[in-house]
Amino acid sequence: MTLKLGIIGAGRIGRVHADTLTARVAGAEVSIIADIHAPFAQAAAGAFGIPAHTADPAALFDLPELDAIVICSSTDTHTRFIKAAARAGKHIFCEKPIAHDLAEIDAALAAVESAGVQLQIGFNRRFDANHIRLKQAVDSGEVGAPHLLHIISRDPAPPPIDYIAVSGGLMMDMMIHDFDMCRFLLGEVVEVFAMGACMVDPAIGAAGDIDTAKVMLRFENGVIGSIENSRQAVYGYDQRVEVFGSHGAASSGNRHANAVTLSDGRSVRRDLPMNFFMDRYMDSYAAEMAAFVLAIAKDQPVPVNGNDGRAPVVMAKAGMRSLRENRPVRLDEIAGALS
Repeated sequence: MTLKLGIIGAGRIGRVHADTLTARVAGAEVSIIADIHAPFAQAAAGAFGIPAHTADPAALFDLPELDAIVICSSTDTHTRFIKAAARAGKHIFCEKPIAHDLAEIDAALAAVESAGVQLQIGFNRRFDANHIRLKQAVDSGEVGAPHLLHIISRDPAPPPIDYIAVSGGLMMDMMIHDFDMCRFLLGEVVEVFAMGACMVDPAIGAAGDIDTAKVMLRFENGVIGSIENSRQAVYGYDQRVEVFGSHGAASSGNRHANAVTLSDGRSVRRDLPMNFFMDRYMDSYAAEMAAFVLAIAKDQPVPVNGNDGRAPVVMAKAGMRSLRENRPVRLDEIAGALS
């Protein structure tokens, strides 16, 4: 069976998925790509051999030949497109976050459930080979009973200020991946305590955000976790995870373009880590799309469902409240968290 897909959004992540689906995922066929900026859609169609393009995303919902819609547009459009795709009977892949508002998310998830279609959320880091191996180490008991989790996630450079102004903030657009990784590895979180500051660029603070953060987490199973984020690591894209337990520890380090170590009379050194998330996680983008296509083809549950998309938004909101109020915040304090 070949799954026929349409893509909404021909920006950076839309082009990543277009490339992946047309060249690296068996059983997938991209029939059309849409973007409200017509030249973007046209350029992506040409670059990836997609037969049709349009500046009207709504046109995709009326195409009976499409089995699924891949939503890569701006966050403020996600729930509208999810609901429209569900009403049209299309399966859905949607980039994170689903939305910044829990009521909007719940309405979208209700539409998906009512239509009987599937929704997968784009938390691609779950499909990274290193993170999969960490989860195996936890689930198999190799590290024993988990005691501590530590996640480091630092970007090589801040995003543009105009993006920060609409992104929902560091915890919603950046740390949300780490919140999801916490759940993926160790289950549900019940409480967070956040500290943050502007250490990189005062303009980020002027835009109402932070660029440096540390968050402590308490898991339902008693594990203590921590996440640290920075908008700028001058040496590259810094992505590390460690799970420490009663029998030992499992950790993953950064990826490099090569594995060469240079040794001389002054130092032992190697080249810097990869400097861009699409380089570091390109294989995971292909793996998540392959998993989505396979799940739909086999009529099986998708591996990252709507609730998996909702829970990190609750965690981000708890983190932001903790930052404002300078205290630990339980997730059940967030209005609508238990809907």
